[in-house]
Amino acid sequence: MYGVLSGILWWEFLRNHKNGNFPLLHIWIGAIIFPIVFSGVVELLQKYCTTYRGGYWLDFVANIIGVTLGSLISYYVMKPCMDKH
Repeated sequence: MYGVLSGILWWEFLRNHKNGNFPLLHIWIGAIIFPIVFSGVVELLQKYCTTYRGGYWLDFVANIIGVTLGSLISYYVMKPCMDKH
């Protein structure tokens, strides 16, 4: 889920910055840091705000892996495709 979220954020960012001159700090914050922090907050909310769900470290690690894979795929697959158009 977070890999797809990261991919969508990458797609939107790359679509709006087709000239290739884009600030990498913005994409780091928007498409990588934000989904990781969001997934951590969701895990904490599951642990402390529900009685039937738990927050697990392995879920958080899986979310980070998803964000990483989504970002890598987006950058190395979507970026060349968008550069062609």
